[in-house]
Amino acid sequence: MEEKLTGNRETIDKLKRAFAYKLFFQQGVLPLVASLNDYYLAVSFTLRDRMQGLFLNTVAALRENRKRVVCYFSAEFLMGPHLLNNLINLGMRDIFAHAAAETGLDLEQIIEHEEEPGLGNGGLGRLAACYLDSLASLEIPAIGYGIRYEFGMFDQAFDNGWQKEVSDLWLQPGNPWEFKKSDLAVEVGFGGRTVMSSDGQGGYRIQWLPGSVVKGIPYDTPVPGYRVNTVNILRLWSAEAPRSFDFADFNIGDYFGAVTEKIQAENITKVLYPNDEQFQGKVLRLRQQYFFVSCSLQDMVRLHLLQFDNLDSFHDHFAVQLNDTHPAIAVPELMRLLVDVHGYGWEEAWAITSATFAYTNHTLLPEALEKWPVDLLGALLPRHLEIIFEINHRFLEQVRRQYPGDDALVSRMSIIDESGERSVRMANLACIGSHRINGVAALHTRLLKERTLADFHRLWPDKLVNITNGVTPRRWMVLSNPDLSDLITSAIGPGWVTDLRRLRELEPLAEDAAFREQWRRVKHGNKLRLARILQERTGVAVDPASLFDIQAKRIHEYKRQHLNVLHIISLYYCLKNDPDLKLVPRTFIFGGKAAPGYFMAKRMIRLINGVAQVVNSDPEVNGQLKVVFYPDFNVKNAHPVYPAADLSEQISTAGKEASGTGNMKFAMNGALTIGTLDGANVEIREQVGAENFFLFGMRVEEIEARWAAGYRPWDIYEEHEPLRNVIDLIASGHFSEGDLELFRPLVDSLLYHDPFMVLADYQAYVDCQKRVSALYRDQEQWTRMAILNVSRMGIFSSDRSIAEYCEKVWRVEPSPVALTWEQLPREGIVFPKPKPIIRR
Repeated sequence: MEEKLTGNRETIDKLKRAFAYKLFFQQGVLPLVASLNDYYLAVSFTLRDRMQGLFLNTVAALRENRKRVVCYFSAEFLMGPHLLNNLINLGMRDIFAHAAAETGLDLEQIIEHEEEPGLGNGGLGRLAACYLDSLASLEIPAIGYGIRYEFGMFDQAFDNGWQKEVSDLWLQPGNPWEFKKSDLAVEVGFGGRTVMSSDGQGGYRIQWLPGSVVKGIPYDTPVPGYRVNTVNILRLWSAEAPRSFDFADFNIGDYFGAVTEKIQAENITKVLYPNDEQFQGKVLRLRQQYFFVSCSLQDMVRLHLLQFDNLDSFHDHFAVQLNDTHPAIAVPELMRLLVDVHGYGWEEAWAITSATFAYTNHTLLPEALEKWPVDLLGALLPRHLEIIFEINHRFLEQVRRQYPGDDALVSRMSIIDESGERSVRMANLACIGSHRINGVAALHTRLLKERTLADFHRLWPDKLVNITNGVTPRRWMVLSNPDLSDLITSAIGPGWVTDLRRLRELEPLAEDAAFREQWRRVKHGNKLRLARILQERTGVAVDPASLFDIQAKRIHEYKRQHLNVLHIISLYYCLKNDPDLKLVPRTFIFGGKAAPGYFMAKRMIRLINGVAQVVNSDPEVNGQLKVVFYPDFNVKNAHPVYPAADLSEQISTAGKEASGTGNMKFAMNGALTIGTLDGANVEIREQVGAENFFLFGMRVEEIEARWAAGYRPWDIYEEHEPLRNVIDLIASGHFSEGDLELFRPLVDSLLYHDPFMVLADYQAYVDCQKRVSALYRDQEQWTRMAILNVSRMGIFSSDRSIAEYCEKVWRVEPSPVALTWEQLPREGIVFPKPKPIIRR
């Protein structure tokens, strides 16, 4: 799939010279003392130069065509390592490998060395990264706006089976992909007060006088499309103090006070998602959210005014997508900029604002819908609270006119929650301030319309649409599963990489015995690769011939990792009581992080590791079961996981998962799915066929009926002896070295509350797993189903998702870039008079 090397002698020589130039003159290092990191930086800088040329062409084409730009606002961008992805998208992997080899370098070793940018937590950030890839590949002008976290979520390690959070020092080796743009810094205020003043024309204006100001510095990372000339950017903001050192304090001996302002400002972008259990954590998180949206909107206003005299057409040239509620404070911030700073009237400003924003909802869980205490928001952003109150007043007047006398409706739809501590409902603010709202899977969108956002759907029946999530096949197939990608390309050609619907051409090959054998060889190779990694990182040796049963996702009760564990213990119990029992050998692999403050999720991790310790060391299990927790699951560590899976665990409680994207990645890479009718599982099952999907568990309506009838999990425990044996084994301390208290919170939650219906779905899950084992014994049929799964996953490309956003939400069209890197002018450039540097 890479470009041919024939005739590229000149290009290879140029690359070799470029490696040396970067090493000598940019890094100041001689080969004699160069480290692997030095070589990684030299290669990356060389590739970045080629991307930057394309990016400048992209900007030039955009200025000439004045197309609408998509601005994707997200608190997370989990991009993954850049080097290999960029080499693939630019079609330069083979030629760089050739040039590196002639220079004495091992490109694969350099690629493996790269740190992952710690800019996200899970699905939200991975989705944002997929969308940036598709936007560039479809040649849609776009800017991703977010935060340049100095420390990422955390690196995960284990101490006696417990999750241990270790600082994610992703920037320490250097980040060769970013450009710091200090001259584009903006200032962001916090606290203070508002005052009223005359505008000199008989009217009045509100002026915000912030109590403190921080400076936002943009860092740009190029995002290349796949085999096109378009390179978009990810612009991330870092916080700095307006002045970094107070000489007056220093001179009087207050050495700590001299740098206090700098430390307080930089704390804003210090770490991804500070623990917000304490008040100070909440303050910092709100500061983060406002900081990045204010920086981004100010930047967009600047860009617009470079080409236009006013902001009248701002919404015609920018489409802002709010990725969940984290950036929802952007609605009052744009109103503030328009009304207070640029002198627009309220109605005119509101028309621009509501036409600019669109909002993606990612959750059905009420506790996950963000709310901020009114007092906190008012103290930190007093002007914004005033604007929110005004937005709310005008909106509720509209509701009262349309539904007179319905006070309960007014209370539910209000941005201000008056029950208990008064708080600001950010989801309501996002719904009211956006011209379009979208769910992320068919079931999710239906439940939004019927339940979570039913009032807004009733008021605006055309505002809420569905756009099912997707993932990029470039990273999640071509990069992470090269052997399968090569097999597919050899069978149907390379066109599937940019048109995933072409995978349908594989379908007839499910009946080709020779192709099935090739498919199994690829899968076995991927399992060998993961087995080697597991041995290196955990010390657990696993059998690649066993069924690889994988659940890799954020650790959360609704995702029900503990349901999976109950099944494992049931198999272990059966083997202990019947030494002659022969099971289909299984390797159960878990991956995922628990939020640092999530008590129950961290107990679930400890239980998984406790079960692994017992099962893996028990000779009576005789190698039929292995349990492994793969540490520090992130994009880089996920690359070998999806291709190696035989079975994908998508077992969340129906009605709780918005969509999921791991379910798509597993299925695209040839895993069969065991799952509930939740999130995008519904659509995956529809596409691959019910006969190729292991379905179990209650539907949403059945769960609601069960709760309404008075669900008592204790009754299931008492009546179901095999389940009782499993739970009693946990409670006995068998997996906690005799400690009877360690897992008591988990056991008590299951027996007396079971909020996610684990016990209610247990027997259906166990029965479904028996069907899995029976089918795995028939490798020919299993392979047929795997091929059909892959062939029918075409609609789950993020290219399809972005095309739907373009049509249904953003009203944007591709803007192809004609010039390539080779066609860039090198000589005879006329430089215009430089713009003056503005000292801030």
